[in-house]
Amino acid sequence: MNFRLSIVCFFIFSVVFAQQPEERTRHFHDSIGFAKHAWQMDSVYARIASEDKMPNHEIYKAVINPHDDYTYAGGLYARTLSGIQASTVILVGVAHRAKNYDLADQLIFGDFDNWEAPYGKVKISALREKILKNLDPEVYIVHDSMMQLEHSLEAIVPFLQKKDKNVEIIPVLVPYMKFSDMQQFSEELARATKEVLITEQLEFGQDVAIVISNDAIHYGSEDWGGSDLAPFGTDSIGNARAHQKDEKIIEETLKGTLSEEKIKQFNQYTVDGNNYKQYDWTWCGRYSVPFGLLFANKLNMMLNHQNLNGSLIGYRSSLYNEHIPVTDLGMGTTAPAKPTHWVAYLGMSYQ
Repeated sequence: MNFRLSIVCFFIFSVVFAQQPEERTRHFHDSIGFAKHAWQMDSVYARIASEDKMPNHEIYKAVINPHDDYTYAGGLYARTLSGIQASTVILVGVAHRAKNYDLADQLIFGDFDNWEAPYGKVKISALREKILKNLDPEVYIVHDSMMQLEHSLEAIVPFLQKKDKNVEIIPVLVPYMKFSDMQQFSEELARATKEVLITEQLEFGQDVAIVISNDAIHYGSEDWGGSDLAPFGTDSIGNARAHQKDEKIIEETLKGTLSEEKIKQFNQYTVDGNNYKQYDWTWCGRYSVPFGLLFANKLNMMLNHQNLNGSLIGYRSSLYNEHIPVTDLGMGTTAPAKPTHWVAYLGMSYQ
């Protein structure tokens, strides 16, 4: 009798266990430029300049943050993300390899349950599914292969986790996209998010914040896959002019009170007017930045009836700023930093 009971119990346990869904984890993609282990992250953070690690009690609703190698931009990550106090972060990223999968004109979400990170897995917030239930299916696609391949959000997660070991994330990628689609999709995502925040009694900024991933100008005449990305040349004068153009774009379109007109102007600076899939000025955030700002600003308008205000946290580049030593940590660089090949970085806060 006991034997039969044991068999029955074993059978029931086996059936129940088999029905448990397998946890789906997004694994590390870049183990060179970013920290993969806790000890690496701790070491990188310890080497960041003290002025980039000052305590920050402000509450940012949204930021624009870099995603290049930590040796080049780690200090600006720390300074920019210091004002993200929310326990749930909507990450708006670049889809660098969207062409590999013929992805365009739709937002890209993943179906992962968590992401691998230095201090243990980072959970995907349950709010993701609640937001998607409120979102028109035509607006987005679920594509785990693209999400796994993309590095622009993976770069940011370790800094968020360093600050809050219990942080949860909602990743979304923005591939090639016309500005008119950005306007429509940001409106729909803002409305869907607003409904969830109200239902869950959550505050924008305090409980849920938005981090927009972007690297600014990619400049130079070498190591860009055969392309010459140096319209001003690569001597000291030409490189200075490239930095100055970036600063002009930031001043005119990203700082101060946000508006759809200013965000559209950013789009016109960075995207070819005749072909929205081509650069005009090589910021890899040419889609993530305008979409992310439209989304954040519309969400704030819906909840608080006012536009966000942008403040410059920092503008740096791999050519000019001091690099953090990382080679002894088993890390390195994914691209050179020299007068003929460099990238600029921007930190912006929105409140």
